[in-house]
Amino acid sequence: MHALEGIDISRSFGGFFALRSVNLQIAPGEIRGLIGPNGAGKSTLIDVFSGRASRWSGTVTMFGKDIGKLSIQERRRAGLARSFQRTNIFPDLNVADQLEIAARRAELPNVKEIMAELSLAPFAGYRAADISYGDQRRLDLALALIGRPKVLLLDEPAAGLSIKESIELAHTLKDLAARWKVTVLLVEHDMDVVFSICDRITVLHLGAVLAEGTPAAIRGTPEVIKAYLGSAA
Repeated sequence: MHALEGIDISRSFGGFFALRSVNLQIAPGEIRGLIGPNGAGKSTLIDVFSGRASRWSGTVTMFGKDIGKLSIQERRRAGLARSFQRTNIFPDLNVADQLEIAARRAELPNVKEIMAELSLAPFAGYRAADISYGDQRRLDLALALIGRPKVLLLDEPAAGLSIKESIELAHTLKDLAARWKVTVLLVEHDMDVVFSICDRITVLHLGAVLAEGTPAAIRGTPEVIKAYLGSAA
């Protein structure tokens, strides 16, 4: 049984197809990378999976259950969480209060655990606006991890981070996913992050799947190199 599956996912705006019959199957516990040029459909697919997209067709299942008609909140309660390209934090709230608010509806309100895992405990009383951008990105990830979701959708979690911060975040994510048995779909432009932690990679181009395979296989696919890696690597 797949942890997350999209079957024949399409989404169009007028005559423009943002997604064209995309099929994606992710195994439980897998970290799947989703890469491709700007405008390839990556964030649109994440929006479909998370419930933020309208006017799409196809089927979305999580552990065999059709979740396509569930609201964002219902998907969250079912164990599907996501982060955003831009941090989804509240600048004027302190770190601990934000996590406590997020934990109120969680079956597992693991605030202290999350703060320890992501090295946020020293900043518990700090306003989010007063911590570094790297710590804000980790707070955004922490908010998504409250309640130990079964499936985690990450939309460019390393955006704006230094190389050192990106690699540290990547290895923290890989470690947590393994220990907590979280399935991850990762959209990321930082190829060092993608190739270092992903089990498999799906490449989107012009709204369709161009290639799929292990990091080594994707690195050696001529079509992928031409369409994306030649400029991104």
